[in-house]
Amino acid sequence: MLAAVLRDFNRLELEERPIPEPGPGEVLVRVRACGFCATDYKAIRGIRRNVAFPLVPGHEPAGVVAAVGPHVRGFRDGDEVIIQPSGYCGLCRNCRVGLTHYCDHAYTTGGDGPDDVRPGSFAEYTVTGANTLYRKPAGLSFDAACQAEPVSGAWKGLIQMSQLSVGDDVVVIGTGGIGAYCLMVAKAAGAGRLVAVDVSDYALETARRLGATHTVNPSQGDAKAAVYDILPDGPDLVVEAAGPVQAVKLMVSLLRRGTRWNLFGITTHEPFELDGGLMHFLEARMDASFGTTPLAMEKAIRLMERGLVNPEQIITHRFPLTDIHQAVEAMASGQKNKVIINP
Repeated sequence: MLAAVLRDFNRLELEERPIPEPGPGEVLVRVRACGFCATDYKAIRGIRRNVAFPLVPGHEPAGVVAAVGPHVRGFRDGDEVIIQPSGYCGLCRNCRVGLTHYCDHAYTTGGDGPDDVRPGSFAEYTVTGANTLYRKPAGLSFDAACQAEPVSGAWKGLIQMSQLSVGDDVVVIGTGGIGAYCLMVAKAAGAGRLVAVDVSDYALETARRLGATHTVNPSQGDAKAAVYDILPDGPDLVVEAAGPVQAVKLMVSLLRRGTRWNLFGITTHEPFELDGGLMHFLEARMDASFGTTPLAMEKAIRLMERGLVNPEQIITHRFPLTDIHQAVEAMASGQKNKVIINP
């Protein structure tokens, strides 16, 4: 099979590899579509350094079951499936209370977080545990279906962790791929005023198309003043979906008493300061969200199947695996939303 293998930072190579064989409890999937996440891009470019080489990136896949290992029930050759990249044992204490993304034996296929990083889905085939598979609804394209993982992250962050309620005024900082899904989830959940913040006019135009009621470009003036002109009483919820620490600092500046704020986009280890006394009196509640869970995946698939979140609205680029280097360049462009690889 053909696979994109990261041998070192900025050294992504197309290689022929043997098709892997599924072991007990595992399934081999022929990858039909895989989203290109900023996490993958950061690994390729060396922006994040917690990478063990060689790595096959790609952790947003959907495809067709090609073979099943011993003791697998419920799936067979030809089934169209979505893969959750966060593998888990199902037996440890964390798994048994529903926190599978905290699993003591966690692994990821092509992603970030656990120490156990297995080959991902910038490849023609991938192997994963059968308990990470979900049936793809017939009405969803593979390109849309592979976005269940980032949509699940948006649902988990906004709804489960930060408890977004109908009518809440929401600010989303960073409206690239994951920020766009946060906007769509917030809109579907009944957000009141929905303010998109980004330094890219291209991203803000997309945000308006997805339902943002207002947009703010921090490069064109005082972002805090602009947000408070729109929301004189301040936001109920602020979501940082951008990544740079400057976005986190802007989020902190927007807090008023009782604001909920979610550290979603920043995944690199960068410090920022908080005024302890101010945080005490504001009672601003900080949440964060990483990874996904079976509950979040099921919710995301339902949102997409019901048409409440439509990934097709933000897919701007599609590349065959043979053009993976063009895809990397597209990820660096300001004129893109979601990039899809079709092995």
